[in-house]
Amino acid sequence: MLSIARTFLLFSAIPALILSCSGGGEKKLPIMGERDWTERQVDGKTVIDTVYHSIPAFSFTDQYGDTITENNVEGKIYIADFFFTSCPTICPVMKKNMLKVYKSINGMSDVAILSHTIDPSHDTPEVLLKYATDLGVTGHQWLFLTGPKSGIYGIANSYFVAANEDGAAPGGFIHSGAFTLVDKEKRVRGVYDGTDEEKVGKLISDIQILRKEYETR
Repeated sequence: MLSIARTFLLFSAIPALILSCSGGGEKKLPIMGERDWTERQVDGKTVIDTVYHSIPAFSFTDQYGDTITENNVEGKIYIADFFFTSCPTICPVMKKNMLKVYKSINGMSDVAILSHTIDPSHDTPEVLLKYATDLGVTGHQWLFLTGPKSGIYGIANSYFVAANEDGAAPGGFIHSGAFTLVDKEKRVRGVYDGTDEEKVGKLISDIQILRKEYETR
C-alpha cells in the first residue's frame, strides 16, 4: 500500500517541476489544482476572474494546546505535511528533511510550517509537544497539529496528499511523504517528495522564489 502513496505523490508533484517566467524575466511558481472562472461587471464591461483551488477553512489544536485556524497563517507562506509520531517507515526521514526547511526559514516571520498528525487518537498535544521538543523545535513557527480524523483526512486532499487509515499498512496508516507549499492566498504552489533531499532542496529554493514574488508586487 505504501507504493500507492508514492505513486500518488509522484503524480501530484509533476506540476511543481514547471516554472513560468514573468515579463520581467523573474521566475514564478505555478498555481496548482483545478480552477474556475466568474464574471463581474466593471464600468459596464464584463470582467472574467480566475478562481484558483485554495485551502479551505480549518480548526486544529497545536502542540501547546492552542486552537489553530487559517487565521494563524493569514498573510503567510507555509509548508504543510502529514505524519504520525509512531510511524515506522517514512516519517523519520520526512522530519529530518523538514528540519532542514525549518532551519532555512528561521526568523522569517512570513513563513510557517504546519505538520498534521494522521493518528490523533494517540498523538495528543502532549505527545506532539514531546515529539517537537525531541526534534529541537521551539516557538510557534513550526506547529504540530491534531484534531478530528474527519477534518485531518478531509483537508489532506486539498494539499494533494494521501492520508488515511489502513490496517494493512505499516503502523496502520497510509500517507504520502509530500511537503506542500502554500502561498499567502492559500493556493498550492508546489508539492515535493519530503523523503528526497534533492526535492527538499528545491522546496527551500522555491520558498525564496515565492517570497520574492510578493516583494516585487
